[in-house]
Amino acid sequence: MSLKTTLLALALITPGLAAANVHEYMLENGLKLLVKEDHRAPVVVSQVWYKVGSSYEHDGITGVSHALEHMMFKGTQLYAPGEFSRIISENGGRDNAFTGADYTTYFQTMEKSRLKISFELEADRMRNLILPEEEFLKEIEVVKEERRWRTDDKPQSYLYEVAMATAYQTSPYRFPVIGWMQDLDNMNIDDLSAWYQKWYAPNNATLVVVGDVIADDVFTLAKEYFGAIPSSDPIEMKVLNEVEQMGAKRIKVKRPAELPYLMMAYKTPVIESGSEDDSNWSWEPYALEMLAGIIDGGNSARLESRMVRGSEVAASASAGYRMVSRLDNLFIFSGTPAQGKSIPELEVAFRKEIIDLQTKPVSEAELQRVKAQVISSDVYEKDSVFYQAMIIGTLETVGLSYHLADKYVERVSAVTAEQVMHVARKYLVDNRLTVSELDPQPMDKAAPRRAAAGGRHGR
Repeated sequence: MSLKTTLLALALITPGLAAANVHEYMLENGLKLLVKEDHRAPVVVSQVWYKVGSSYEHDGITGVSHALEHMMFKGTQLYAPGEFSRIISENGGRDNAFTGADYTTYFQTMEKSRLKISFELEADRMRNLILPEEEFLKEIEVVKEERRWRTDDKPQSYLYEVAMATAYQTSPYRFPVIGWMQDLDNMNIDDLSAWYQKWYAPNNATLVVVGDVIADDVFTLAKEYFGAIPSSDPIEMKVLNEVEQMGAKRIKVKRPAELPYLMMAYKTPVIESGSEDDSNWSWEPYALEMLAGIIDGGNSARLESRMVRGSEVAASASAGYRMVSRLDNLFIFSGTPAQGKSIPELEVAFRKEIIDLQTKPVSEAELQRVKAQVISSDVYEKDSVFYQAMIIGTLETVGLSYHLADKYVERVSAVTAEQVMHVARKYLVDNRLTVSELDPQPMDKAAPRRAAAGGRHGR
């Protein structure tokens, strides 16, 4: 089957799996309920999305959203610490949570008849958390160990954290989700209590349910368990847009590591609110999405074929872009130089690929290859009830609309070679660039390897 035929087939398959079948409800207390019926298996995924994450924080309390996520499993007025997960497990379900820059999310996967158990437990901890200090003192140490394991002891992760804090001057995306260690050291239970009271309320949450359910029955169940929860005062958020960058930024981080590492991060726009309207949307994020696929979309993409296998300047090379977030984000190139090659040589090779994108239209074959990959990935994600819920919840919580899920394939498929070249010229420029280099220092061979942080609930 040709790429063109594959692309057409996938485009025809996708609409039946997209967000058009979502049922939307609003409770009187402001809780938004979105239900997607999927009757292929007798399972249901329930997710509660709160509009709060590290980008809502400020200096002095970074990491409070993530720390509170851990404490959400430490007991309410009705249930002792650990009871939430035990009850879900006893009913054959799985639960967990994650915190990001723009949201904090709690989820369960259950047999469909057990949905009411999920609702009862989530409704209880939405406003009835007790936050015992003795549990907090133990859990904050778990969070600190998680930070050491995930960031401080991993040179590339540490470089990424410093790169974000350098690239962003005013945007709250400069804060790490897990928080700065100094803020974790100084955090107390009152910080978490105030954060919980401010953000955890039905009018700041979206409940997403996908699976073998009847939408109206789910709405009735949601009213029963969530309907009596009082709403909180509306919160007016000041939008902290990133200030204009006036030139390239450069940092070098010296860290015990085995290999050098390079990151080149360019400030780029994301999908804007209201863009589900066909008369009010920008094609640029979709062109940047295509550009990312052309650069790094498998073994036949440019970085792998040209820099890793071709010139052999890189041992590894990748690129990434997030088109869905609350605030403008980054397009990031990263890689490790091959043996005998240097960081400057790797940067030159990346820049050569960028110049090529800016001066020569990509071929029709490349466009079709990437469109087929992007669309097939979209189809596979929508084949999972969990990821169907993830797509809906993410779009809604960052201030977009779940209806955008129906627009994705159409808009990516419409991207032209000229549009890809346009966004490369406009956004992959030095006035938007932060270059971050990991300069490896000698490793302490005698230091013991740190075990993974305890606890099953994390970012």
